[in-house]
Amino acid sequence: MTAMIDNKTARRAFLALQGLSDPPHKGQSKDDLLETIRRLGFVQVDSINTVARAHHQILFSRNATYREKNLKRLVEADCHLFENWTHDASIIPSEFFCYWRHRFAREEARLQQRYEAWQGSPFLHECDGILERVARDGPVMTRDFGGDKPSTGWWDWHPSKTALEYLWRTGRLAIARRDGFQKVYDLAERVIPDHCHGAQVEHHDFVDWACRSALSRLGFATRGEIAAFWDLLKPDEVAAWIAEKEAELEPVLVESADGSKPRVSLRFRDYPDLLDNPPEPPGRVRVLSPFDPVLRDRKRAERLFGFNYRIEIFVPEEKRVYGYYVFPVLRGDRIVGRIDMKADRNADVLAVKRFWPEKSVRLSKAFLTELEGELDRVRRFAGVSGVTFAESWIKNYKS
Repeated sequence: MTAMIDNKTARRAFLALQGLSDPPHKGQSKDDLLETIRRLGFVQVDSINTVARAHHQILFSRNATYREKNLKRLVEADCHLFENWTHDASIIPSEFFCYWRHRFAREEARLQQRYEAWQGSPFLHECDGILERVARDGPVMTRDFGGDKPSTGWWDWHPSKTALEYLWRTGRLAIARRDGFQKVYDLAERVIPDHCHGAQVEHHDFVDWACRSALSRLGFATRGEIAAFWDLLKPDEVAAWIAEKEAELEPVLVESADGSKPRVSLRFRDYPDLLDNPPEPPGRVRVLSPFDPVLRDRKRAERLFGFNYRIEIFVPEEKRVYGYYVFPVLRGDRIVGRIDMKADRNADVLAVKRFWPEKSVRLSKAFLTELEGELDRVRRFAGVSGVTFAESWIKNYKS
């Protein structure tokens, strides 16, 4: 008989694997931070700075003693981390660079098809010229090249900007550091440590690592969820791996939050104990980044937490249900609402516009005290002096 994982156990197991069951105030060293990122696998990078940039908030939500300077040192000085793509731009442990070589090869093949139409344009010459310039003169930024123009997509960019991104996406350039939030590109071999840059992995071993490491971090997953975790593999590669590793895997049924039909998933037969007896996460309230890895797979998050979420950045203002950049709110093992807030640095406050509780949440005095305590932690993290609340900032649940 196929084992059943009840919804509460599934939620708690996933939160534990994602570092959200650890003590949130335990002092975190630079090495501890590196271990957290290795455990997560990657941390998404995003430029929007409504309260803090996504990568900083993801890490802060797991440990309130997180310090941005430690991440900067790990990336720029120690080179233990590098930036490239998973499903989006992300910070990734440098020891994974050997696996990303397979992504680089696929990206080159895919992007070459797109720039075939550029034959006769400056683009191909631009790539060679940029590599020569970086090798000779050192790191460069987009602004070092004249003539770049605003665009709606990177294939509309000036050839030099397109070439920089192409060379980064295909692994020949890497991001040495950021100036503000602008990328500073250098040759990959000068950024990635030698033992990581020189390592090679055969395709079969790459597929095995990508599937195994994804399922280990998810705990239980469908074939599609395994493929989507790193966004490194095609579904048929995952299917072939599942067939090959059948003796190591077992099917489970995962109960959904809304009581709908359980989801058939896979887990390792020698799964960790936490999948049966996960720890109870801290009961405190935490504001999550919209790009938090717990929520990245929106459909999985909805099945586990009963929380339907989308970012409305690109939704016309008049059509938004909630707001431009609304943060999910976690309490214990449940997502209890979403909040619209912004660090207004001119006014030196965290300005809270609205909070929408989920349907099942009771707005008790104790809950509101906890929420306000978290907002005070967030305002300190954002570097502002106070918290302000708009009139009638608590809104009714919207179905």
